[in-house]
Amino acid sequence: MRAVDIIAKKRDKGELSKKEIKFFISGVSDGTIPDYQVSAWAMAILLNGMTDQETTDLTLAMADSGETLDLSAIAPIVVDKHSTDRVGDKVTLAVGPIVASCGLPVGKMSGRGLGFSGGTLDKLESIPGYRVDLTKDEFLAQLKDFGFVLTGQSADLAPADGKLYALRDVTATVPSLPLIASSVMSKKIAAGAQAIVLDVKVGNGAFMKSIEDARKLAELMVAIGKLSGRRVTAVLSDMNQPLGIAVGNAIELREAIETLKGNGPVDFVEHCLVIASHMLLLGKKAENLNGARKQAEEAINSGRALKKFKDLVKAQNGDVSYVDDPEKLPGTPYDDDVEADKEGYLSEVNAQTVGETAVDLGAGRAKKGDAIDPGVGILVHVKVGDKVNKGSKLFTILSKNEKDYKSASERLLGALKWSDKQTNPLPLFYDVIR
Repeated sequence: MRAVDIIAKKRDKGELSKKEIKFFISGVSDGTIPDYQVSAWAMAILLNGMTDQETTDLTLAMADSGETLDLSAIAPIVVDKHSTDRVGDKVTLAVGPIVASCGLPVGKMSGRGLGFSGGTLDKLESIPGYRVDLTKDEFLAQLKDFGFVLTGQSADLAPADGKLYALRDVTATVPSLPLIASSVMSKKIAAGAQAIVLDVKVGNGAFMKSIEDARKLAELMVAIGKLSGRRVTAVLSDMNQPLGIAVGNAIELREAIETLKGNGPVDFVEHCLVIASHMLLLGKKAENLNGARKQAEEAINSGRALKKFKDLVKAQNGDVSYVDDPEKLPGTPYDDDVEADKEGYLSEVNAQTVGETAVDLGAGRAKKGDAIDPGVGILVHVKVGDKVNKGSKLFTILSKNEKDYKSASERLLGALKWSDKQTNPLPLFYDVIR
């Protein structure tokens, strides 16, 4: 078998066999297939696509390129979730404790932020001592004993994906649905969860700009899950404006803690309840979504979800006093508001612009390895559809100095579009794919 023949077959719109895909991914992993051939193969896939079976075979081949975790000895069903893009998305920090406190094990390996997408690990590291580097054995032991783990990648999961993505990033082949879907699902399958809820973002702050494209990606990932023996639900959610109020690291963690205390922003609370409900239904803890939602609401109202989060922080060596008193979390020496200089209705609060502004303040990374400042960030006080009066507070900017504040203020004002007429609020969700 030769790589060039596999490339030619896909170039000519042929369907690759499981054996051919496994051979090619093995060559990606061990370096026997050179970068130029991998790049040509990726371009052929971008142009000609893959069937659901091909994409599933690609996903499983990438999952098998490294370690895979078997969680079946821990529980009949362990659930995981994944968000595709996010600005102000601290959902995992709230949903994980809610679901785990209902008796459904949650085992999640999260990542760091890159670009305007925030990283769950960066937020958690705002808590002094919190360990995000659990070993594979520690991950499994904590999941078995406690039913909840939230850490960084503890095993060499799907290493072929990392090599392939690095080439896709520099060869203009990132926007391939089969390659996106297999990248996401290979790591989820390797991590061992039997049930997965995918939060697929749609809008100007997401990779998928249209509902149609997001639906195609969601349907493909759900099909991969079915063909690989996993239970998968995908939810299409809005990312045309930031979710909740906070965009930053410590301030997003603070917002998640307040949500677990029953005091979160209305849109963020609703988003978390919907995602948690799908996780509980998929994990067979409820017979329908209404029953699952009642469980999620009760977990917050009873204080069980907050206790679960505090126990998680303690289990991973974090200082729980920062959960008891979130005001202790990192802050900044300079903060000030941005006020409206006119009145009208908001027709856009551009999520990407807000996210990129937060990165410029120091809340995110332009490239891997960049340091972040956990205290800086933006509080977004308005939503699409709001009636705004002159002098109303639009944003609060937490910055290192006045210069950064002024620069961020100018950019954030550019994130807004105004209308003289009433505009409709944006929906939180667009569709559910099962």
